[in-house]
Amino acid sequence: MIKVSCFGEVLWDVFPTHKKIGGAPLNVAVRMKSMGNETSVISRIGDDEDGKKIVNFLKDNQVDTSGIQVDSQYKTSTVEVTLDQNGAASYEIVHPRAWDKIECTPTAIALAKSADAFIFGSLSSRDAITRTTLYELLKWANYKIFDVNLRPPYYNAEVLHHLMNEADLIKFNDEEIFEIARLMHSNAQTLEETIVFIAEKTHTDCICVTKGGAGAVLFFEGKFYYNSGYKVTVVDTVGAGDSFLATLISKIMKQTAPQEALNYACAMGALVASNEGANPIINEEELTQLMGMS
Repeated sequence: MIKVSCFGEVLWDVFPTHKKIGGAPLNVAVRMKSMGNETSVISRIGDDEDGKKIVNFLKDNQVDTSGIQVDSQYKTSTVEVTLDQNGAASYEIVHPRAWDKIECTPTAIALAKSADAFIFGSLSSRDAITRTTLYELLKWANYKIFDVNLRPPYYNAEVLHHLMNEADLIKFNDEEIFEIARLMHSNAQTLEETIVFIAEKTHTDCICVTKGGAGAVLFFEGKFYYNSGYKVTVVDTVGAGDSFLATLISKIMKQTAPQEALNYACAMGALVASNEGANPIINEEELTQLMGMS
């Protein structure tokens, strides 16, 4: 078992007909807990019913909520989710919300220090208060995992570069890595050249790039590993990348062979996309069955 702490946004994804609890750090923590790991979330909610329901959801999923702060001024976050005809999601994220004001408390520092892995994303850096807290916690963290999550207009090259330089593992999607490489004035043409460019510039020896239904590429200790994806009927893509990352981290940190770790992660991402919402229950049998069908 490994111990992980996930930092950043917790929120409600509001769909046209219903709403579900989400936020990348929360989704990663819940999935990693379901795989037998010890997980915590460092975030901030409003003093409201939406916030209480998020804490209860995390407790029900046996995720440590000691790092969840309560804000008397700002509301718990809600995000308007729009799905296109292929189930791909786009998001309207209101600013500011409670998770924009995460404070660097002794509890937050203790959670970051004690974790085997500290997972953070770029969206949580959109506000100066949470960004300052994140920068401080990164000084205490052991193994740092950066989940790139570009949501216009909430990012800039300077912050992204700082976070990449701090990270031991970086996860992008294919659109994100090419955009960031352009911001860094890369002349790389192919995905592999772009990955190597980022790895060299940021001194990161583990980079993963997801490609939606086309699978993913993993660059690990100087070698490339590939998975071309698993065929499923997509319901919605919300949280699929988060469960992919959770699975990849869980496998890699338990010394699973890189190719097997990537295969499992792609299968998990596909199965989540074939279900509604970010946190469907997925069991080992479903994963191995999907991998065996390819």
